[in-house]
Amino acid sequence: MTFDMAAFLGAISDVVKPGPARPIVVHDKELETLPAAQVHNPTTLRIAGALPTSTFEIFRQTIPAGLSSDMQRHYHETVHYVISGHGHTELEDEVAEWEEGAFVYTPPWTWHRHYNDSAEAPVEFLTMENSRLLALFGVARRQSAGLVSVDEARARFGGGE
Repeated sequence: MTFDMAAFLGAISDVVKPGPARPIVVHDKELETLPAAQVHNPTTLRIAGALPTSTFEIFRQTIPAGLSSDMQRHYHETVHYVISGHGHTELEDEVAEWEEGAFVYTPPWTWHRHYNDSAEAPVEFLTMENSRLLALFGVARRQSAGLVSVDEARARFGGGE
């Protein structure tokens, strides 16, 4: 017997078929803004939640000029595509600079924080993550330490849990 990924995924979750409520095309103006209380930082997250995806999520994230996301870690992988702007990411003990057109990868369960290095213009990301897949398996987890350093996050939550 051969392994069939489509059959496997179909067995753990109902297939979401495209239709009027879950179209195959969603426009930027139709993205849903997440409430600020769910974001835990000064960024704006708008989700393409109407798409019929069952294993990943797509967001449009805006970091205002001179600000950053929170220091966080999560079990899912994330890729940010930089639509506009420039900045840097603190990832554990590394710092990586990025600019428009770059793809920024965040590995699972690593402390990270994204900074907008411009004093005038926002950063715009297209953010893709496999959080829905992990939620299907019941292993989704996220921790936010707020607007702190990696060392402060480690001190608050512990280093290796």
